[in-house]
Amino acid sequence: MKDELRKNEDCCENVIIADADYIDKVAFDLIVNFERIIGRRIPPADMARWLDCVALDGGVREGSNNTHVILIHDKDKQAMDNFLPSNHSKELDSKAFKDNLGEFIISSLPVEDVISKEDFFIDILSHVSSQKEVKRLMVIGDAESYYDRIRHALRNVPEEKRITVFAMQPMEGGNFRQEILGYSMMSALGIKSEEIK
Repeated sequence: MKDELRKNEDCCENVIIADADYIDKVAFDLIVNFERIIGRRIPPADMARWLDCVALDGGVREGSNNTHVILIHDKDKQAMDNFLPSNHSKELDSKAFKDNLGEFIISSLPVEDVISKEDFFIDILSHVSSQKEVKRLMVIGDAESYYDRIRHALRNVPEEKRITVFAMQPMEGGNFRQEILGYSMMSALGIKSEEIK
């Protein structure tokens, strides 16, 4: 696991760690609910747009930044159903894109049978948050299942690091910022605020 991360960590002061199966489930729930509310078909979420929104919420600003995106997924789940691009090995892992926020480098890591996804996520979170080079860390884990472990893993992170944890609702405190995951998801799904008034 650490070898996979070492490829990119030296150059990235910004890191996004996301449970890919969880964000796929959230996108599905939003699509189902909002199609009924606004009365139109909602396409899959735009992965690049979603990553931009998460980065902005996490404090990244325009410029020549480097952001390492770590997507963690079940080994049996080859692709996400509600994002584009979606295939972990063919379209996401070891791919990158550049825009006005800089370069985003993606690692898509399957969870092997020797460890649970929750433990794998927490191991990666602990490793990345301890790296000196990392200045901004954005965390999107399954808050319903292992939020307390995320909060515990981040309790001793130095204050100069900007840590932002995303969840669908405000969660019980921690020494980090919180953002509502639904806002970045809605933007990536192309749902406009005027459609839901």
